[in-house]
Amino acid sequence: MDKKQVRKDVKQVLQKALQPKDSYIQNSAMIAEQLYIDKDWNSAACIGITLSNFPEADTYEVIEQAWRERKKVAVPKCHPENKKLEFRELLSFDQLETVYFGLREPIQAQTKLVQSNEIDLLFVPGLAFRLDGFRLGYGGGYYDRFLSKYTGKTISLAFDSQILSGIPVESHDMPVSKIITPSRVIHCVE
Repeated sequence: MDKKQVRKDVKQVLQKALQPKDSYIQNSAMIAEQLYIDKDWNSAACIGITLSNFPEADTYEVIEQAWRERKKVAVPKCHPENKKLEFRELLSFDQLETVYFGLREPIQAQTKLVQSNEIDLLFVPGLAFRLDGFRLGYGGGYYDRFLSKYTGKTISLAFDSQILSGIPVESHDMPVSKIITPSRVIHCVE
């Protein structure tokens, strides 16, 4: 199965499944409720988390909850010239700028670098996931490169329609240890 075709198919399914907007909000809230009682979330002092873009599960509410719980929040900054990912501490949504494809990233001059070994729990985005934790990303390979050197806990937030069995896996793909959906917590790798 071709990864490009799977990406296209999953995007179409998500667009339909998460309409109307109330469905998206409700399903994101159900995921967040499960997250907030998870032991990895509760023990994490510092989280690395993406800034969601529809149709990804909403992470803005998760970030606000992390701030309320006095967790350090680090968000990714992509460097396309070398396909590297770094995380920077976010203290306010005002420290974000819109970059390519409408993605929001931290403003380097207003944020400080967070080393990967400071991140206790890393939220890994994806379009689709297998039960064993392998995921179909967006095609840039940024997270797989970062994960190859990251030793902390990993987690993904996904809607039930993003859990698929037929995702192709390549040798450089890195699985996540846990996936939280509106209906369940999937323990992939311990």
